[in-house]
Amino acid sequence: MSGKQFSGISSTAMHSATDEHNYSHITPIYATSTFVFDTADQGMERFESTDKEFIYSRWSNPTFKAAEQTIAALEAFGLTNADGSPLELKALLHASGQAAMATMFLSNLQAGDAVLSHYSLYGGTYELMHKVLGQNGITIYIADLRNAATLKAELKAHPEIKLVHIETPANPTIQCIDIETTANIAKQYGKIVTVDNTFATPYLQQPFRYDVDFVFHSTTKFLNGHGTAIGGVLLGRDIQFMKTKAWKWHALLGGNANPFDAYLLISGMKTLEVRMDRHCHNAMEVASYLEQHPNIEHVNYVGLPSHPDYHTAMKQMRHPGPMLSFELKGGLEAGKQFINKLQMCVRAVSLGTVDTLISHPASMTHYSVPREERIRFGITDGLIRMSVGIENIADILSDLEQALS
Repeated sequence: MSGKQFSGISSTAMHSATDEHNYSHITPIYATSTFVFDTADQGMERFESTDKEFIYSRWSNPTFKAAEQTIAALEAFGLTNADGSPLELKALLHASGQAAMATMFLSNLQAGDAVLSHYSLYGGTYELMHKVLGQNGITIYIADLRNAATLKAELKAHPEIKLVHIETPANPTIQCIDIETTANIAKQYGKIVTVDNTFATPYLQQPFRYDVDFVFHSTTKFLNGHGTAIGGVLLGRDIQFMKTKAWKWHALLGGNANPFDAYLLISGMKTLEVRMDRHCHNAMEVASYLEQHPNIEHVNYVGLPSHPDYHTAMKQMRHPGPMLSFELKGGLEAGKQFINKLQMCVRAVSLGTVDTLISHPASMTHYSVPREERIRFGITDGLIRMSVGIENIADILSDLEQALS
């Protein structure tokens, strides 16, 4: 059934991948490191092909391919090319989001190039840029890309910029970057545009709608949805590039997925739409509650009209999403007391699981970011990040109330 166009996201998530070889209803776990050849000629044919599915599982694997087909179908859902034909994307499944991001950057950049990105990025992205790319001759520029004039000024001032990378909504301040405006301006200057779509998922936001070049996800989060496996995926609209140069970097870096984690990802994506609807409903309730609470300094949630990026989010997202953060009155000590008093909500890093996860970025995800830079990015000592789960909303609010009292 792969290749069929569906009218709904849930149908797409459930039926875009098939096991064409053994007719299994559920995608099997192909737990094998290597694949056999019937003849030498068959081996030659497989090595000549750009689809390395049946050679070695560092290169590809049927379980990986099923997950890749599904994610590509979700990101391309309902989108067309300029001629009206359905948009086709190529996905490469990785062992982690960091591995997928490394492939994305390293396959597109070389020494002497530069990357332009924005304030408030996931700590792992910040470190990869500055400690890996930066030490290998690639310059990193950081600016407030919510301002179109700033974006144009940076591109004019630094012609060595080859790639513009945005994360929207951003971690953990939930800033939103206008994808369409960013892509339009960057394309005028001939730049590559990449988007981290982890927080939104393709159900809430489809960056390829705005002619970006690459989209990346940590599949560990909402795509898997259950916290059972680490993973990442890189998607590109240039199919030949994805099958050749991007695949080569992916294979040589060794960041391949494993069949069991891919199987768990496939299972999780089947409920993406129904999970996200509940996540988003609960997040709006939580944000509205927190905004009125006397112990809260401010709430970062793009579904609230008080958020400076509210209109950007409404323009490009189906719903403001499941992620929010908030600043407690009292700073660091108030944040620690709040975290320690939680009874149901889970104290943990990561996000996107069915249960509510709450973390303290200053001491967790952004601990390695220098404090002065972290503060400049809006990641204050008392900032709390919340991935709102699908529990009963009354139980979430009750736990927050007792922890805030």
